[in-house]
Amino acid sequence: MTSTTAFLLPYDTYMRDSILRPMGMSGSFYTQPPPTDKKTFLATGYRTNGVALHGKFHIYPEQAAAGLWTNPTDLAHYIIATQQSLDGRPGGVLSPATTKLRLTPFIDSSAALGVFIQQRGDEKYFSHGGANEGFRSQYYGSLHGGRGVVVMVNSDNGAIMDEIINSVATVYKWEGFYKPVVRTEIDAPAPLEQYTGKYALGDTVRVFQKEGKIFLDVGFDQWQLHFTTADDFFLYDQRGDFQFTRENGRISGILINHQRTFKKIN
Repeated sequence: MTSTTAFLLPYDTYMRDSILRPMGMSGSFYTQPPPTDKKTFLATGYRTNGVALHGKFHIYPEQAAAGLWTNPTDLAHYIIATQQSLDGRPGGVLSPATTKLRLTPFIDSSAALGVFIQQRGDEKYFSHGGANEGFRSQYYGSLHGGRGVVVMVNSDNGAIMDEIINSVATVYKWEGFYKPVVRTEIDAPAPLEQYTGKYALGDTVRVFQKEGKIFLDVGFDQWQLHFTTADDFFLYDQRGDFQFTRENGRISGILINHQRTFKKIN
């Protein structure tokens, strides 16, 4: 196959033959809508209230960004292939040099090419989450030592994923991966209106109040904010550090993991 011919291939065909199958991801595909012979293997997505998605799942036109159909076993093959290439083993989909480049953060201390790099104890892990309506996923793979875990749920409520991942890390003694944090929740400080409004960092999110509580609307889901101080809060469904920032005493943004700030725009 010449390089010219490769560019003429449909995206799902190229990915199947050149990427997925060489990595052992035989049950994965990018075809949209899913082929008829695959539909019996596909899970039904559910909203946080337990209602099934109409049609079982959505069909997304963005094949690369939202069109991968896969399973935990296949994603584990991807983690292993990445780790083997990083260790210098030739013959993989990506060369060791390209894999090392892909796992090097560029935008900030964590954002690499298609993955996020996290320091857990003395070890670094590459990771990424997935979120289509009705489905959530998360994986971690260590840069060294061959550790890895993949968790998927067919629900918009992915809170249990961290519980499973932390349990795996604890049972298999991944030193420093999981350090429990105890938080003391307080009532949302009044007036609640000081927090509500729209915040932007590329995408726009909305903070609103309902029945004396504050919620974050990110478009595909809504999460309640649980305050520990007048500015600091946490989300049950999301790992990270979250804090409202202020200018001249007024709320000016939301700082995430001490790195990115969604600025308040109204």
